[in-house]
Amino acid sequence: MLPGLLGEETARDIIEIDICDPHREENDRGRWHQLRASLTCPCLPGSTPGRIESGSVPCPVSSLEPVYPWTALESPSCGNGQCMGLAVGWVDPIPYDTPKPAGHTRFVCISDTHSRTDAIQMPYGDILLHTGDFTELGLPSEVKKFNDWLGNLPYEYKIVIAGNHELTFDKEFMADLVKQDYYRFPSVSKLKPEDFDNVQSLLTNSIYLQDSEVTVKGFRIYGAPWTPWFNGWGFNLPRGQSLLDKWNLVPEGVDILMTHGPPLGFRDWVPKELQRVGCVELLNTVQRRVRPKLHVFGGIHEGYGIMTDGYTTYINASTCTVSFQPTNPPIIFDLPNPQGS
Repeated sequence: MLPGLLGEETARDIIEIDICDPHREENDRGRWHQLRASLTCPCLPGSTPGRIESGSVPCPVSSLEPVYPWTALESPSCGNGQCMGLAVGWVDPIPYDTPKPAGHTRFVCISDTHSRTDAIQMPYGDILLHTGDFTELGLPSEVKKFNDWLGNLPYEYKIVIAGNHELTFDKEFMADLVKQDYYRFPSVSKLKPEDFDNVQSLLTNSIYLQDSEVTVKGFRIYGAPWTPWFNGWGFNLPRGQSLLDKWNLVPEGVDILMTHGPPLGFRDWVPKELQRVGCVELLNTVQRRVRPKLHVFGGIHEGYGIMTDGYTTYINASTCTVSFQPTNPPIIFDLPNPQGS
């Protein structure tokens, strides 16, 4: 789970950052300035995004006057990207008994299983996508248990990325951790380097992606574990340029993007904190440059569900609820097979 919150000092100005703007700077308070004016959010009082089964809901942007995006971020019914002038809506999940269309591949999406896989009822599909937090702390014993579970699943391909709970997969995090007696993760601190140096090699029953891509059945799939920093978990980076540098590694032409955390405004609402916590640099990367057909993530257990901006489908596949109960069912999604595959 990603408990990181988007603080007010950062969030006031970041709905419409131009990621190509070379003039932006970060001041000593960590706020981005010299930003482009944001669009008026159409989902402030009186307007809410619609629910759809397929297609999209037109976005009723009526003004280009700048507003304070923070007002939109405080609203759970904010257009989740409508501020970008896109067609945004919720998407109902496909029932498991729906026949797969001819010439399509069925993806099964899960995330944030946290070593609680025994009771999960897995549906039929071709390719499994797991977007991280498959363990509690990334202990080798947890990774082996997860790998054994994967080995019993019938999918043709199983593709996995790490999340912030896979501490041992983050080499820089572990290098710092072993130097100190860090009370939060005593079981991890006691590990010897040889115990985790090549921990990803334990995932023998899946394809593990970390800032890398794979092509399966003609689909280009890219995976990355990074999330905005909060409280010193694995693969945490400061908001802004550090995260943008990672997202700039995502190549154009990717069909499916797997990240652990959400982009800003899509399935990232944390009701308890009344804030959105997604990454704005990831949002801009997805919508302005990469434009994948499918963006799958987790991290925010409260955000489970599906949305679209009219082009990309966003799936928060968190299996565990905010109370870490694995009761959110896997989400299936069908994509037409690429030509020539």
